[in-house]
Amino acid sequence: MSKDFFIAEKERQANSVHVLLITTGSVASVKAPLIVTELLRYRNVRVEVVASKPSLTFFSQDDIVKAGSRVWTDDDEWVDEYKIGDPILHIELRRWADIVLVAPCSANTLAKIANGLCDNLVTSLLRALAPTTPTYVFPAMNTLMFEHPLTAEHLRVVREVIRYNVVGPIGKALACGDTGLGAMTEWKDIVKVVVDSFDLTPLIKYA
Repeated sequence: MSKDFFIAEKERQANSVHVLLITTGSVASVKAPLIVTELLRYRNVRVEVVASKPSLTFFSQDDIVKAGSRVWTDDDEWVDEYKIGDPILHIELRRWADIVLVAPCSANTLAKIANGLCDNLVTSLLRALAPTTPTYVFPAMNTLMFEHPLTAEHLRVVREVIRYNVVGPIGKALACGDTGLGAMTEWKDIVKVVVDSFDLTPLIKYA
């Protein structure tokens, strides 16, 4: 990880919107390439993806790269050649971000956020975020996991204590075969959160 990259990005893209997409261990992570592709169809938008290890089960990093972004993982955080004074990835990423989308947010990551855990790149980054950084959490889990009493408490802490914006989940047929509340908000509606927040305009493509 190069600190120079983030410095250059901030300087070169001073007028751009920096979107940090975080994916966690829910099957809804399969939508990550679609979210990235759609966001990059808007003018002056840059996207970086931070993926928990379980989330990589559901999408190809190559698809993110083809869309014009990249994927950061735990393996990028503390490299063998790290020395005191070197840039720290979760700090550089949170400095870079103008808006953070946790899409999807699994029950496990939701519990970690609510209890302040910092045991991977995703949770360390979230713990390091400035309170002024707009952060949206899109829960996605099995219906009974969503209805578990601890989930309601975790969502309360995320909303009322940490002050993140929680959107969803929605009710539909789930990938596990159950039908009920627990599916991630539709991916196009997630993109719309960013578009509306920054009044983005689409790129014009000439034939």
